[in-house]
Amino acid sequence: MPPQPGVIPLGPLRLGDIFNGVFSTVGRHGKQLLGVGAAAYGGALAVVVAAIAIAYSATSDHLDRVFSLSSDETPRTEDWVPIVIALCAIALLCLITAVLSTALMYAAVPAVLQEAVLGRPTTFSAVWRRAWARVPAVIGTVFLTWVIAMIPLVLAWAGVIALFIGLTSAGSSDGASAALVVIGMLGALATAPLAVWLWVKFSLAPSAVVFENQGPIAALRRSSMLVRGDWWRIFGISLLAAAIAGVASYLIQLPFTFIGMFSGMLGSANLSNDPNPASVVVAMSGYLIAIMIGQMVSQLIVATFPPLVTGLLYVDRRIRTENLGPVLAEAAAVPPRHTG
Repeated sequence: MPPQPGVIPLGPLRLGDIFNGVFSTVGRHGKQLLGVGAAAYGGALAVVVAAIAIAYSATSDHLDRVFSLSSDETPRTEDWVPIVIALCAIALLCLITAVLSTALMYAAVPAVLQEAVLGRPTTFSAVWRRAWARVPAVIGTVFLTWVIAMIPLVLAWAGVIALFIGLTSAGSSDGASAALVVIGMLGALATAPLAVWLWVKFSLAPSAVVFENQGPIAALRRSSMLVRGDWWRIFGISLLAAAIAGVASYLIQLPFTFIGMFSGMLGSANLSNDPNPASVVVAMSGYLIAIMIGQMVSQLIVATFPPLVTGLLYVDRRIRTENLGPVLAEAAAVPPRHTG
């Protein structure tokens, strides 16, 4: 039997070993994982809420004038342009905070697994420092993976758009345009398996970024090498982990959604027939807060469970292909065991 100083036996892992390792890691290091997640997503939520408050304060006069218009009146440019700019700025800030917080979790999970596999304790500050140092590389790795996986779909639609432009310039009928849309859909469906294959091929790259201090390009190469020969197994286990996380996320969000709807109905009942923006915000604040809290809690699950599975798949592939087990056993000060 292989030694087990930490959350997994230091030998080839079965499906049960991987999921047991995930739950054991959460049990032993849940404070560190959830602490980093709460700090990341809680901080992102606080930044977004502050940005919304600032944007509302800056555009409240414009909102008042827009809300006071009758149905046959058109808002003035000097009123709707600042509102649109504020909304775009909030959307951009949401995107940036989401990328940073998710990348931080993608880096924190392998940082915790490094110690969990060896059976060593760790602290929130150690995980935070380790994860934050690898965030730029993780962002680059995930971005490159996304771009590479989307290339087949983009090329398929680019070809369809080129055909559409050519036929349009030649005066083609609407029937040909509809046919091109169908061809584009079929092309996207035909290239989707290639996109999935590329995504799985590079799925272990974020773990390589943290475990081996690799840069984005080197991490993609490592992932490609480790996945080779075991693509279907990694795909199946990753898909199962994503499905479990999705169901758990939905079940977590459900009660918060009901609470938010109930709060929103109570607030809406207090609105006058001609509500102003401030009263609308107050009436909907309970709904928005409940939805945000539910989204943050569910995001903790989505950002923790699948990366834990992926991280253990990375360790498993290195154990199988690079005989990493004895190295880990020595690092954990556990002598290798040999069976007769």
